[in-house]
Amino acid sequence: MALYTRPRHEKRVAEQLSENGVEHYLPLVRTQRQWSDRKKWVEEPLFRSYVFVFGDAGQRYRAVQTHGTVGFVRFGDRPAVVREEEIDTIRRVLREGRVIESCDMPRPGDEVEIRRGPFAGVRGVLETLQGEHRLVVSIPSIRQGIRFNVAREDVRKT
Repeated sequence: MALYTRPRHEKRVAEQLSENGVEHYLPLVRTQRQWSDRKKWVEEPLFRSYVFVFGDAGQRYRAVQTHGTVGFVRFGDRPAVVREEEIDTIRRVLREGRVIESCDMPRPGDEVEIRRGPFAGVRGVLETLQGEHRLVVSIPSIRQGIRFNVAREDVRKT
């Protein structure tokens, strides 16, 4: 399930979940930040204010009681249940170390599947941004998506 946190509390919530023995996943991306006097590489959450929680009702209760949480993500009266294949896709993309960013849910477009390389079988919507081809992979359970560069010749229309 997707746990919604207060702004900029994702890492603290994840630390507390670890201390309380609650299984969770906080996808982090490495980005370069510019200050007035220097640049620095930092790890930031891929999805702002989201931490994914696994487990039974007791663990979910402990998770929602953690300082810095707002509650579980809900759409209407239904909780946002994140499928294991969605989590696996996020992990797989992050493991490759490519430039990745979160984005809003994509609009309908050309749906494609990567046919070769480390992401073979991953499906998403192909878009062009600043002259580069990018694949947008939907994470519908939290109404978010992830976007990363892909070679046009590595995809086929589904």
